[in-house]
Amino acid sequence: MNPSTQILFISHGGGPMPLLDDPNHQEMVVHLQELAGRLPRPSAILVISAHWEAPLPTITSGLTPGLIYDYSGFPAESYEIQYPCPGAPELAQQVFNALADAGIAAQSDADRGFDHGVFVPLKLMYPEADIPCVQLSLVNNLHPQTHLAIGSALRTLDYDNLLVIGSGFTFHNLQIFFAPHTPEIQTKNQAFEDWLEDTCTNSTLAEAERCHRLLHWAQAPHARFCHPREEHLLPLHVCYGMASEASDDHISATIMGKQTSMYCWSNRLSHPEILWYSSYT
Repeated sequence: MNPSTQILFISHGGGPMPLLDDPNHQEMVVHLQELAGRLPRPSAILVISAHWEAPLPTITSGLTPGLIYDYSGFPAESYEIQYPCPGAPELAQQVFNALADAGIAAQSDADRGFDHGVFVPLKLMYPEADIPCVQLSLVNNLHPQTHLAIGSALRTLDYDNLLVIGSGFTFHNLQIFFAPHTPEIQTKNQAFEDWLEDTCTNSTLAEAERCHRLLHWAQAPHARFCHPREEHLLPLHVCYGMASEASDDHISATIMGKQTSMYCWSNRLSHPEILWYSSYT
């Protein structure tokens, strides 16, 4: 992996609300803008968003991707948001080749635009929309091993100053977001966050143990309360599969009244692939 690659997992908030001055997203907005200021300016961005699932990992390859307003019930202005960043066909081809070389069948899509898991955080981080971007889908089997393997395959990317963003949410129970805030909910939310922080940042864990935890994440405290469906957690698996080591930066943010996390791998050492999970299933 190119040593200039930066890897970041973010909690991206609810729909377009971070762009609508929603006070429940203020911490998230500040953290993303600060991260963009701290990280070296990327030459291209690869985003794995929770909002695109496909039978095979699929890569946007168009030159001028549009936007997909994949939300409903928001103010009219949220359907007029623009983020006219260019695509990056060369990067898309590298991603396709990296997956193929690892024995992972993939496909390209020159027509698909970017969903809100891409354009909302990027508009906050890089509002000029002048950095080329590619989106990679999740696989709709939603298997953690599949996504760890995809991340492992991406370790072979050799693209100068690449920023890889896993765009999801460390808490994603839509019903509970709108339920009364109770001590029980807070306790369950915090217990999972604590487990995830230890799993991702504890440098004393052997990498095989860290992989095992992420592979069996549903056994974590209150995991299925925090994630009735796992699509918002799996971009983290891709990020870890690519980094293959403890995150060196953890950021906690309260979003919509819930504790959430972001993780950054920005000072990585050169680690070998964790071969025991690398088979694609």
